[in-house]
Order: sequence, then structure tokens, then C-alpha cells
Amino acid sequence: MNQQSSEKPVRDDGRPDPEALLKRYRLRDNDLEEDAATTSVKRGEGTQLRPGRLRVYLGSAAGVGKTYAMLNEGKRRKERDTDVVVGYVETHKRVQTEAQLEGLEALPRKKISYRGVTLEEMDTDAIIARHPQVVLIDELAHTNVAGSKHHKRYQDVFEVLDAGIDVITTLNVQHLESLNDLVESITGVRVRETLPDRILDEADEVELIDIAPSALRQRMKHGNIYPAERIEPALNNFFREGNLTALRELALRRTAEKTESQLHQYMNEHEITTQWSTSEHVLVGFDARPQSLSIIRDAWRLSHGLHADLIAIYIELEGYQAFMRKVTGYLRYGKNFRQRREEAERRLEEHALLAEDLGAEVIRRKSRSIPHTLAEVAQQRHVTEIVVGQPAHTRLEEILYGSVINRLLRLKSDVDIHLVPQNRKNRRET
Repeated sequence: MNQQSSEKPVRDDGRPDPEALLKRYRLRDNDLEEDAATTSVKRGEGTQLRPGRLRVYLGSAAGVGKTYAMLNEGKRRKERDTDVVVGYVETHKRVQTEAQLEGLEALPRKKISYRGVTLEEMDTDAIIARHPQVVLIDELAHTNVAGSKHHKRYQDVFEVLDAGIDVITTLNVQHLESLNDLVESITGVRVRETLPDRILDEADEVELIDIAPSALRQRMKHGNIYPAERIEPALNNFFREGNLTALRELALRRTAEKTESQLHQYMNEHEITTQWSTSEHVLVGFDARPQSLSIIRDAWRLSHGLHADLIAIYIELEGYQAFMRKVTGYLRYGKNFRQRREEAERRLEEHALLAEDLGAEVIRRKSRSIPHTLAEVAQQRHVTEIVVGQPAHTRLEEILYGSVINRLLRLKSDVDIHLVPQNRKNRRET
């Protein structure tokens, strides 16, 4: 009798199987230990090592507990007989953090002379020579002193990963390159040490270390983050509650984006076409009709209320339908047809600009079928709400072209479709 696998990616009711998700993204407690053990066996057999796995503890600011969590995870794995070493940790003389180092093997740092001063950096070669299963490396965005093997620490981490060693590291959200200008506008501080966003995007796991801004300020006041002489200046500048709240939101968003990306990858790999409404995405269709201004504004209000991303799409018709619309337009407007076309193109650009001003991502497509393209984009972007305007077709045009709304309803039964009514004034103008 054939033995069937008990691990199916999707249940019979269309929902994901939890165990399949955990296994796919290695989120179970023993996954990394098993991966590390496999690496150890391969090393002993002399076969080609696979790259290590990267876990990032992401925080909103200094003092949230990233290094503490990293060391605690290292101790937990050591208790499970995983070979763990400390490659580089900066405790900043925090008592609770230093206590977590007890019982963990810490590799010696590399000493580099720079302008008459001896500085310490992580010894990448020593880590690879020691070849543990897991190495703990603090401050991923750190810039190495001149004369080091690599300019940035994340480059050292890549070398360690390429050697088949798993890395657990820490990062504050303000060090992401794409957020540099935004962080400066919020805090008034220009962050000098940055790293490319792709580092976080390519990480196997991103775990948010979160704390309320008021609680983080209390930690600061109690002397658990900075020495006494730096506490008041920090509280009155970078660590103002508004700054911390904004940074916290950025960290939450980046973690959510990473999680959503992993979910989409899972769905694509398993060819799952049903909508899993884990987050809201609003798609609005617009064209050159004056009504589009109201449609875009209505879609923005909907997306704002749902805390959803807004995507605005204009679809330029091709083929038979495009030809027939030109013919009917010429018959309707005669010698004014060219002028009407130019006015329509101007309005179209105004509508696209409005969508951009409201924070929407604007997409332009060419297609022979508006409903099919709307449905296709909605599927690709995991859209949960579609907003379109009431058609302005005459009876003849509806016979010639068919009903966009009816075809869209047949194509996307798993998405809410919102129809914005058209008033008589706009109908006459169109």
C-alpha cells in the first residue's frame, strides 16, 4: 500500500496547514539546531558546505533588548548541545547584558592599530577557523576601523555565512539605508552607519524586539542604557517619546513587510491562488473621466480606514475595443475629436498625480481586456478591495464592449468590489 505524506501545504478547506508553514520557514524551536547539525556532518564528510542561515533581531532604538535577546538565544541553544560562540558582542557595560555572557565561549577580538590607537574588531578568520554551528555577532551595521579585512561588519557576516556558519545578529531600524533621510527628519540626527535594505530582505528570519516608548524612557532614567552624564541629553533629544514612537512604527512595518514577503513566497511556491486576507490592499482603477477624481479620493478614504496599501491603475485599451472606441468617439465629436483626446490625456495625468499625492503606487498597463487585467493585478498584488467607477457607457457601447463590472465580478469572486456612482453632470461631460 502506498504511503501518503501527512504534511500537505493546504488543508481541504483551503487554509494553510500550520505545521507546513512552520516547517517551510524553519520557525520551530529545533530547526536551526538541526540545520547546524547537518552542516557539521557535511563538514566532517568533506562535502560542499551550504551557506549558513541569518537571523536578525530588529529594534527601534538602543536599549530595547536586542543584544540581551541574542545572548539569551545563544544560551538556550547551548543548553540543547548546539555549538555556539560569541563572535562579537558590545555590552556597553550594561549589567544585565553582561550577565548573559556567562557560560558562552567568546572568541578573542582582532587588535588593529589606527592613528596610534589600538582598536578591537571582530576576528572573522578566527570564527571561520573555529567553525561553530552558530555565532553571535552584535551591531550588524557597524563600520570597521580602517585596515580591517572588510569595510562593513555585514560583509564579515556574509563571509561567515558562506562558510556554512549560522549567524544571529542585531540591528536598529534607523540604520537601514532607505530610511536614512526619514529618520533624520524625525529625530534631527543624521545616522552615519547604514547598510543596504537588501541585507534585511535576504535574512532567513527577522524577529522584532519591541518595547513601549514610555518603558524605554524609564530604562534610560534608571541608568540601564547610557551612563549618568548622557541620560538627560538623550531623553531631551533622540529619546523623546515622539521620536521613539515613530521609530517603533518603522520597525513594526519592516518586520510586517518581511513576514508578508515570506507568506507570498510560500503561496507562490505552492501555487495557492485563493486570497489569504492577512493584510489589506486596495486597488483603484482610474481613467480620463472627471469622475476619476472622486473614485481615487473614495479609494484613499477606504485604504486609510483599513490601514491598507493603495494601488492605482490605469489600463490603456488595445486591439478591437480600442479601435471601436476611437470610431464611436469620432462619430460623436466629429472635428472636435482631437481636442477631446488632448483634454482627456491632460486629465489622465492630473488623476495620476492626485493618486501619487495621496500616497498610491501608480501602475500603467496596456491590455485588450480591462476586467482581466484588473483581476490579474489583484491576484499578483494580493488585493482585498477593488474600487471602480460606475460605467458611463451608452446602451450601444455596452452591447459593443460588454459590461466591465459584470465580467470583473465573475473573475474575482474572492475580492470586495466597490462601485462609485456617477452623477449626471459627469455623465454629460464624458
